[in-house]
Amino acid sequence: MAISIAILDCDLLLHGRGHKTLDRFDIETVSDEFLMTTFGFPREFIYYLVELLKDSLLRRTQRSRAISPDVQILAALGFYTSGSFQSKMGDAIGISQASMSRCVSNVTKALIEKAPEFIGFTRDEATRQQSKEEFYRIAGIPNVLGVVDCAHIAIKAPNADDSSYVNKKGFHSINCQLVCDARGLLLSAETHWPGSLTDRAVFKQSSVAKLFEEQDQDEGWLLGDNRYPLKKWLMTPMQNPESPAEYRYNLAHTTTHEIVDRTFRAIQTRFRCLDGAKGYLQYSPEKCSHIIQACCVLHNISLQSGLDAWTFERTEATDQSGESIDLNDTVDPEALRVRQELIQNHFS
Repeated sequence: MAISIAILDCDLLLHGRGHKTLDRFDIETVSDEFLMTTFGFPREFIYYLVELLKDSLLRRTQRSRAISPDVQILAALGFYTSGSFQSKMGDAIGISQASMSRCVSNVTKALIEKAPEFIGFTRDEATRQQSKEEFYRIAGIPNVLGVVDCAHIAIKAPNADDSSYVNKKGFHSINCQLVCDARGLLLSAETHWPGSLTDRAVFKQSSVAKLFEEQDQDEGWLLGDNRYPLKKWLMTPMQNPESPAEYRYNLAHTTTHEIVDRTFRAIQTRFRCLDGAKGYLQYSPEKCSHIIQACCVLHNISLQSGLDAWTFERTEATDQSGESIDLNDTVDPEALRVRQELIQNHFS
């Protein structure tokens, strides 16, 4: 499949610099290695994205001689995976930095429109049962529907409400709550919480907490670390394990819960615009939130397209904002009973 891509540099069109305004970029003329190195994804996946998003992108760019959906997608992928609007992308596909910015905005909005199709808890019983079995094979904890944790993405200081985005480590961030399955597929991605909010505060206000509080029957549970409240549907580690069974449960919990940390590391490493080591996102909190969400959607699309979630996973743990454990919350006795039965029946 050959895609012949029209490259339009808006600066040339508006100001008449140079001797031509339109080049041709044939994706078939570049190697698979070039596509992976420059845009972070293989050829067939790029073709798939073009088909998936082109209608939405055409709606957004109805000007005459607008940049094609193909180029907009390549520009956005280049930004997401490199974090830069600079010469690398311009040299690769021949558009200006200003045009890059517009392309990223358009593709980001198009991906967010697709979020409900690719991120969500399944209502299909067979799929849910398969997910439970995949989690069980990791370390022997039954009935796990997902693992939940928060991750901070560094952003520039916003013009307003500055202090609400300062996290415990003193830098500005968005606190993103992720829930994923055993394969690293995101079931929920809430990417808009100010960095000053603790993981527990985010969770209490999240749509995930509301969803599980309102479920009619005990279908299973999430796993969260000790920063989360123990619920009948949210299993946390034992704070002070005493028996061998409790130690075995905690070990299994840690091993299983680590999947969400691996997932975040894989996302952050594939999408370098989210990697604090390369600098913080230079936009308003709202736009940063949208970019993070778009990357989460791309993560799921790539996973559902057969790409390996862990291909770009870095090995070191990410350095997240410090947060103390809140021991003052009232613990639900029924939740304690559910956890104790879990430990007794499966780890004794």
